[in-house]
Amino acid sequence: MSSRSLLAGAALTATALLTVATPAAQAATAPATVAKNVFKGFVKKDRKAMLKWAAPDVVDKLLAYKYRDPDKFAGCTGTGMCRFVHTSVKVPGDLNGILMVVKHSRVTTVYTSQHVTSPTTVAKTFYRYWQLGAKNRAREIATAGAIKTRFAVKYDPTGVPYHWQGCSKEPKGYSCAYSYEGGAMFLHVRGTKAAGYYVNSVSYIAD
Repeated sequence: MSSRSLLAGAALTATALLTVATPAAQAATAPATVAKNVFKGFVKKDRKAMLKWAAPDVVDKLLAYKYRDPDKFAGCTGTGMCRFVHTSVKVPGDLNGILMVVKHSRVTTVYTSQHVTSPTTVAKTFYRYWQLGAKNRAREIATAGAIKTRFAVKYDPTGVPYHWQGCSKEPKGYSCAYSYEGGAMFLHVRGTKAAGYYVNSVSYIAD
């Protein structure tokens, strides 16, 4: 057999081995497994273990979480959105814990319930998230009802401008207002400085 034939045979064998090995090497880890691995590292505050499965900014945000660790895994959606929620403690916002976004066997984005200590800050942040169309970020600091009401109207950068009017006390918390030509929007904020403030509901008045 010629050396050329031997080389061709070796090349074919290598190609066959690669063809067999590639699917196993590229098999994606289930989103639930990825999320649980990150969560285990989070509970132990083990940054190195978390970085094996999550982006650095995800790890930074998780390790800055202000509340007790969520105590229940609430599953993953078909698009790789995995949640860990609280069942024994109340935290601000609709998120009720941690939402991890898993892509290609890695947590690429995370959303967490936020501890905001100022009514003004939470109202302005919620308004900014509405401008950005960032529903999941809004869930960190607002109820589902507030998000549904505000996000029912899409922000139009060329539309009527909104003007911040500040926050004032109301019976159960604070009312933070934005005025615009023809009316005003009120973000009704609840909570405390110790527990964190959140946007509970949204209402409007017309001139």
